[in-house]
Amino acid sequence: MKSVVILISGRGSNMRSIVEAGLAANVRAVISNRPDAGGLAYAREHGIATAVVDHTQHPDRTAFDRALAQEIDRHAPDLVVLAGFMRILTPGFVEHYAGRMINIHPSLLPAFTGLHTHRRAIEAGCRIAGVTVHFVTGELDGGPIIAQTAVPVLAGDDEATLAARVLAQEHLLYPRVVRWFLEDRLTLQHGRAVLRDEATPAAGALTAPGADD
Repeated sequence: MKSVVILISGRGSNMRSIVEAGLAANVRAVISNRPDAGGLAYAREHGIATAVVDHTQHPDRTAFDRALAQEIDRHAPDLVVLAGFMRILTPGFVEHYAGRMINIHPSLLPAFTGLHTHRRAIEAGCRIAGVTVHFVTGELDGGPIIAQTAVPVLAGDDEATLAARVLAQEHLLYPRVVRWFLEDRLTLQHGRAVLRDEATPAAGALTAPGADD
């Protein structure tokens, strides 16, 4: 059985969706850069090891990433899952986990990288927003796209209402992508995300809400 380490910074709702999906995986640890992250209590309640690598206790980003990698590697995961982990990672850290670290972002990348994605989508007049799961590279929110789900922007939407609908799709899409990896269906090849037995890269997997695996 493959193993997973999940990194969080807050409530860990995507972490919970993965734990509750019943995947054939050993979630060996949930690690946070914030000691007050709400998701840590949930993990402990479910018998999952937890750890805190507090970024404020390290002199710079490189030192923090070194300490974080040491904690992750102690659990020897096959996959590192960023689930609301709000830190920009150094190139050395990203390279160490190349092809086995994924992230979820609340927009249809490459649109609206970074923060405040829902507000920016509404202000830009977008009719469609969404969510993207991608492999992590040194480019912020710029790694190879694995899968996306489109979410309509409705008349009268504000940042909160759109965020809630997008988050519901995050909770469906992220466990699905993790399952692909655990089943050895998903790999990173020559800078592209590829699904086994698929003729096209996984980046072509744009789904609608409720789409099957």
